[in-house]
Amino acid sequence: MNGKVLLLSQRRISDLVAFCLAYEFEDTLQAVTDAERIDATDFASLEFSRRAYKLVRLLSGSQRLAAQLAPVPRGATMLSGDYDLFFPVFSNAFELYSLATIPDWRRRCGKAACFITEVWTDELPEYLLELLSQFDHVFTGLQHCVDDLARITGRPCSYLPLAVDVLRFAPAVPDQPRPIDVCNIGRRSQITHRALLEDAARRNSFYYYDTVAASGSDKKQRTFRVDNAQEHRVMLATILKHSRYFIANRSHVNNPEFTAGRDEISARFYEGMAAGSIMIGEAPRTAEFARQFDWPDAVIHLPFDSPDVGSILAELDTNQERLATVRSRNVREAARRHDWLYRIRAVFDVLGLAPTEKMQQRADQLARIAS
Repeated sequence: MNGKVLLLSQRRISDLVAFCLAYEFEDTLQAVTDAERIDATDFASLEFSRRAYKLVRLLSGSQRLAAQLAPVPRGATMLSGDYDLFFPVFSNAFELYSLATIPDWRRRCGKAACFITEVWTDELPEYLLELLSQFDHVFTGLQHCVDDLARITGRPCSYLPLAVDVLRFAPAVPDQPRPIDVCNIGRRSQITHRALLEDAARRNSFYYYDTVAASGSDKKQRTFRVDNAQEHRVMLATILKHSRYFIANRSHVNNPEFTAGRDEISARFYEGMAAGSIMIGEAPRTAEFARQFDWPDAVIHLPFDSPDVGSILAELDTNQERLATVRSRNVREAARRHDWLYRIRAVFDVLGLAPTEKMQQRADQLARIAS
């Protein structure tokens, strides 16, 4: 593909730490396609326009009338040229209204697809999802919601697994020094956390964990805002490349009422794998997870609440040959299958677009890591 690609990013108005993953995907797409990126700005103006749109849409029942009467948000960009592909990336469905930032995107772009990294079926704002009806294809990072998205939007929808920038996360060598004994970030079990604190104090080891206060109405989230998404991903990659064990669990593992049995693959698995850490935790109980992570010890099972985690890790440490094999295999499989490049290729295949030279160059870099 030698044509122009246009991205729409939320990075200047949405700075939660979890959203950095989407921005990493955008950065990779820019690196291999030389895409032009437009950032949504002026969140207050965008929100005012969204509320006006929602009110008219709900009162009139007309999507067209709502689009006509909603004020154009400040900072909106009118395109001066044409593009072969428009590919906005959203961390959730509530960001979709930022499409108003580029009012003439459909007229100016030959093909259009989007990627929503996280959509849960009981949080589907239909008045916003209707905005996807102009896209040729919709991709989502969760599998369970694909059919509902297709029904609401009337457009082809596909599951596009999450991934990671393997070039950033892969260690120089799998057996490099790893001074961090255990890394445990994000949602966590207080039982396991207390046991790890006690074990680290007893052995004088380095246990890395979040100290940010739990948030949300249920106090089960541990989130914060970042100044620079790229800098945060570099720091996270550095931490994981120097961690022996990394606790990775399925999405919303501490909130089963919310997931209601809908197991999904969290980004933790891709990050820990690429960094060559030993992943321990509760993996999704799905055929899709088994397909993507189909090698021995990809994730070593550790119950979410594990008061005996110290003894479990001590037992694992008795077989260093096994652990070395896990580390090298994790990095190799990440480079072969789970870099963002492979997701970009999947999008291009669906849309009938030819790969770029820079995509092949990245594939060559990944092949060297895998070997």
